[in-house]
Amino acid sequence: MTVTGPAIGLDLGGTKIAAALVAPDGTVLARHTRATPAAEGPDAVLDALAAAARSVADGTGPGVLGVAAAGVIDPVTGTVTSATDSIRGWAGTALAAGLAARTGLPVACDNDVRATAAPELAAAGAGASLVFAAIGTGVGGALAVGGRMVHGTAGIAGHLGHVPSPEAAGLPCTCGSTGHLEAVASGPGIAALYGRLTGRAVDRLETVAERAASGEEPAVRAIVTGAVAAGRVLGGLANTIGPDRVVVGGGVPHIGPLYWDALTEAFAAELMPPLARLRPSRPLFGADAAVIGAARLPTQVPLHAPPPS
Repeated sequence: MTVTGPAIGLDLGGTKIAAALVAPDGTVLARHTRATPAAEGPDAVLDALAAAARSVADGTGPGVLGVAAAGVIDPVTGTVTSATDSIRGWAGTALAAGLAARTGLPVACDNDVRATAAPELAAAGAGASLVFAAIGTGVGGALAVGGRMVHGTAGIAGHLGHVPSPEAAGLPCTCGSTGHLEAVASGPGIAALYGRLTGRAVDRLETVAERAASGEEPAVRAIVTGAVAAGRVLGGLANTIGPDRVVVGGGVPHIGPLYWDALTEAFAAELMPPLARLRPSRPLFGADAAVIGAARLPTQVPLHAPPPS
């Protein structure tokens, strides 16, 4: 559908809900944040989302709402088809229907990383293809081909953290399987690798980065291993879909050039000749990307109407 006025965008994470009133040109007109009541269950989370939406609604009454949420989100059914325990009982939640009933607005929903990637796809131009990776506490992603975001069965497409990775062989993954990229390339995965190499547990990736900057070999090795694993997977995906851009965001790439340079070198080594000049880039959009992308969802995925009053 075409949205002619401001829309509400909500970004739901395991610790924080961000809300914004967003004009059709992407200008953020109002903002609000609140803690996610993740331990209180789905109803409490839906109540908090609705309250956040009301906090940014202006007197004109926005006509639509988009929500970008953690977990595997199926925008067609409006449900959370799979999720970790970062939000208690989140899997199976009727996200769109529950939020529409609480706000009285039509609701569109999608995975939070796909929503964050949407402005990057728009910036790449009409018909562009994109690989977007978000590497932080976990490893998320989004894929777009020919200008359209790929959702896949039940909304599973783009979960790059669950691609098999040789560097992660035998390591348990948060999804319950073993050997997936997230187990070695996420922030906790890199910190855990450092702990295995040294016998000294650390609880912060930043600690590993500080020790690597001082030249400590196990810290350097842990960071480079995680970066190389991510770069190899992204290079393979680039060969698969032939993207115009590969964007790498999230908190982990901010730890310094050691990480970024290793990822870029590993990525480039995987490329087939037609892609030889392609390199990963950093996101063009900042902290508002997810709420801006969420506010655009009503133009991109199905809307779920509120129940009759």
